[in-house]
Amino acid sequence: MNRWMLVPVLGLLGAVALAQPKPCEELKQEIEVKIQAAGVASYTLEIVENDEVHDPSMVVGSCENGTKKILYQKNG
Repeated sequence: MNRWMLVPVLGLLGAVALAQPKPCEELKQEIEVKIQAAGVASYTLEIVENDEVHDPSMVVGSCENGTKKILYQKNG
């Protein structure tokens, strides 16, 4: 295979990997790491069904094929 054709093929494979839905607990853990790295001491992350979201500004993630959302609330 030509080296120049290899680059687009690898790019497409990478895009497919990124498009895979994440389990909610895995995404929640990734978000927690970022929040803690930012120095936030007191916060709540909650996984809810889409129809339970009352304030869209609290949504920090979507998981399980978009059927659930992760909500963030800073405490204190």
